Amino acid sequence: MATSSPLRVGLIGYGIAGSVFHAPLISTTPGLVLAAVVTANPERQAQVKREHPDALVLDSVEQLWLQGLDLVVVASPNRTHVAHAIAALETGSAVVVDKPLAATAAEAEALAALAEERGLPLSVFQNRRWDGDFRTVAELVRSGALGEVHRFESRFERWRPELKGGWRELGDPAEAGGLLYDLGSHLVDQALTLFGPAIEVYAEVDCRRPGAQADDDSFVALRHANGIRSHLWMSAVAASLGPRFRVLSSSSAYVCYGLDGQEAALREGRTPEDEGWGVTPPEAYGLLGAGDEAAPHPTKPGAYQRYYAEVVEALHGRAPVPVHARDAVAALTVLEAARRSATEQRTVTL
Repeated sequence: MATSSPLRVGLIGYGIAGSVFHAPLISTTPGLVLAAVVTANPERQAQVKREHPDALVLDSVEQLWLQGLDLVVVASPNRTHVAHAIAALETGSAVVVDKPLAATAAEAEALAALAEERGLPLSVFQNRRWDGDFRTVAELVRSGALGEVHRFESRFERWRPELKGGWRELGDPAEAGGLLYDLGSHLVDQALTLFGPAIEVYAEVDCRRPGAQADDDSFVALRHANGIRSHLWMSAVAASLGPRFRVLSSSSAYVCYGLDGQEAALREGRTPEDEGWGVTPPEAYGLLGAGDEAAPHPTKPGAYQRYYAEVVEALHGRAPVPVHARDAVAALTVLEAARRSATEQRTVTL
């Protein structure tokens, strides 16, 4: 795929994932051009035309395969991820799939094998590896600044006491809905990225809101092969939010509150081209240290733009994809074990 011309990208889906995350990041990445968007919704078709007037608007994925694309991005509902990714690979396109890659680890493994058989890049959009707070935690862990880590706590909590409706709240496992697969995909991926494979999984998976079919208040505990424990919370019914990260170690701790601001910025129409992108103000820094000696520690800038920049490098054969499909297999293996743990009320050994 080495060429001086921009790589042509087709985007499937223009809901929140497609319109807020993928389209703005693709269109502001040097070396990429958003060539086509698939959505059958008339309002979303009009939105594409307003926001990306140079993109071709299509109402079916079958039309997309005729466009001669270098990259297809799958941002449609979770239950369609596998079918769309298979079709894209079979037409010869590299593929990015929004998380979760699939509803099961077996399906994800089959996709990874197909991509390797076809010799095509396949990556999963795990944008929260480029959150500023997570980048800060990763630097502290890898540099040894925290000492020997023994427990990693990570929360993605919201206060949404009323159901919103939509496929994410449906109970059919094929939808891969609920917070365990939605937010848990991020939290588990981050824990595995930091501390490596998990060997034990314990989980509590609950539906708290009246009428809820899919989990909206869940907890997952991991024991990694290196002995570190990760405690992960995801909730839509947290009326008081806990720390985003708390990392405890032999000699120190790091704790920070609030969510990385890049998602909010994208929703407001800003992009990585805007001044101050991804910067956390000093008053929102986390605290590093022990006891009364803990002090504010600068948060690294958030950098969602790096994901697609690394995709460009991968498509030109200069680097591996930023998030490999088998990373998703590992995370889905944990998520499946978490569901089994909650159902059987026991710790599952991997």
